[in-house]
Amino acid sequence: MVDMDSSAVTPDPAPESAGPGPADPERPAIRVFLLDDHEVVRRGLRDLLGGEPGIEVVGEAASGEQALARGPALRPDVAVLDVRLPDGDGITVCRELRSVMPELACLMLTSFDDEDALLDAIMAGAAGYVLKQIKGSDLVTAVRTVASGQSLLDPATTARLMRSLRADEGEPAAQDARLAGLTERERAILALIGEGLTNRQIGGKLYLSEKTVKNHISRMLAKLGVERRVQAAVLAAQVTRAAVEQRNS
Repeated sequence: MVDMDSSAVTPDPAPESAGPGPADPERPAIRVFLLDDHEVVRRGLRDLLGGEPGIEVVGEAASGEQALARGPALRPDVAVLDVRLPDGDGITVCRELRSVMPELACLMLTSFDDEDALLDAIMAGAAGYVLKQIKGSDLVTAVRTVASGQSLLDPATTARLMRSLRADEGEPAAQDARLAGLTERERAILALIGEGLTNRQIGGKLYLSEKTVKNHISRMLAKLGVERRVQAAVLAAQVTRAAVEQRNS
């Protein structure tokens, strides 16, 4: 069940957006789909989210198969997906649902602090990844955050993941074809994204306007074939680590 006493989760920096505010009565409700194999958990999530203004729970599923069959017809804005399922995993469901609904924001919900699962979720295009120990009020905020187009990831877990992927600073990361097409400026920005800097902070370091940084990032993401800045940072860290391992083998 969702813990009502645990610490909050901080959104992934997204200075280009002001962030979600209170529900706007003029806007359509955020349509939410739930996937969890435990009925009690689903009921708790449905009661929690469905009782919030501006949020509507439009459907639920107890398995990956059910989610893939029901989800697309319901056209949700946000899918709250359990990572561990009896017939697979929520990360695969995220990837497959987003292949038919690219605008869907997937919020991964798990009992486990699992770096491998976080990495897989990021690369599957998940918009957020939170632990089930999250406060109920923070889960509502998380749903609103990812519905607004921002990313939200558990900061402590993400920081550990990036540290585990980060290789020697002196190792050139552009040896991989995926990064070879980036300009020197784009590679510099990518490195700063990997350090967790916001667009404004990156601009300060590189003497660029925030808008210019945002434009560079948009072009960089298109070249890398990813949608989110954290995906690009993870990809760069993976490439760098692979280069180090190859050099040392």
